[in-house]
Amino acid sequence: MRLRPEQLAAHLRKTLAPLYLVFGEEVLLAQESADAIRAAARKRGHTERECLTVDSSFDWNTLRQLAASPSLFADRRLLELRLGGAKPGDAGAKALSEYAARPADDAVLLVTAAKFDWNTQKSRWFAALDAAGVVVPAMPVEPGQLPTWIERRLRERGLNPTPEAVLLLSERVEGNLLAAAQEIEKLVLLASDPPLTVDVILAAVGDSARYSIYDFVEAALRGQPERVTRILSGLRGEGMEPILANWALYREIRVLNALAFARDQRQSPDTVFAAFAARGEVVWDKRKPPLLHALRRLTLTDCQRLLSACAQTDRMIKGIESGLAWDALLLTGLRLAGRALFSDEP
Repeated sequence: MRLRPEQLAAHLRKTLAPLYLVFGEEVLLAQESADAIRAAARKRGHTERECLTVDSSFDWNTLRQLAASPSLFADRRLLELRLGGAKPGDAGAKALSEYAARPADDAVLLVTAAKFDWNTQKSRWFAALDAAGVVVPAMPVEPGQLPTWIERRLRERGLNPTPEAVLLLSERVEGNLLAAAQEIEKLVLLASDPPLTVDVILAAVGDSARYSIYDFVEAALRGQPERVTRILSGLRGEGMEPILANWALYREIRVLNALAFARDQRQSPDTVFAAFAARGEVVWDKRKPPLLHALRRLTLTDCQRLLSACAQTDRMIKGIESGLAWDALLLTGLRLAGRALFSDEP
């Protein structure tokens, strides 16, 4: 059974599964989920805790031995298996599948791990854990979901934020969930009178947002010029090389150009995605909605001009052509986002 981190508390109030797998790249959500499981286990009498850390020399028979050996000091145990960024391998996959088939009677097994790719999530051992217990994926909170996440967390801490305050806080901590949690705890101490307003956020919260080049490109594809400007400024401040941002922009515009051409030829987008996949350039499902969103407002000529702009930026970066690469990136991002500029051709 799969549960989102925000669903875990309600589940733990009702029951305790024989095993849990908490994995994912969002450290805050993974830590909080694992802590909640540990607390629930202690509350139900699992007072003994044994931790195993998997590395290159780990012997998977240790897990088998612990599962088969009852505790000498407590009625119930919590067994923790920390995979970190490691994969279990054949020996680990077999041991985990065996445990899932016959969980220890007196123990709860908590497996924690970093991000798993899709192939790992389709493996037999992963499916066995999913079937026998609870899987909690700690995935990053998407920008569009962040305001809801922040508002819920603020209200859980007894604060009553205005919608404008929620949006401002979301902008200041986007991409940095740990900073978001820390700022909320600070606001709990500082905000004395409801409601929580923009003025309080401005006075108390610094800008801790973190972005990636993919955030920049997605904002442009989704037609969010203000966010494009904010993200690109953040990337530049963090020391990002402009060639990486330009590469990410070019990659998506190249697909857009093919989509626009196919549209003019009365062909479906699926034919374009299939052609890219056949060349080994898979357009993943998560990338398709932003691309199709941008396609609704762009003509083939628009896409060709954007491709030319990326090529010009590349020449600036390499010193072949004069100009400021970051300024050129911003202009291209804004044009892709649908912002008409004075220098645009009629």
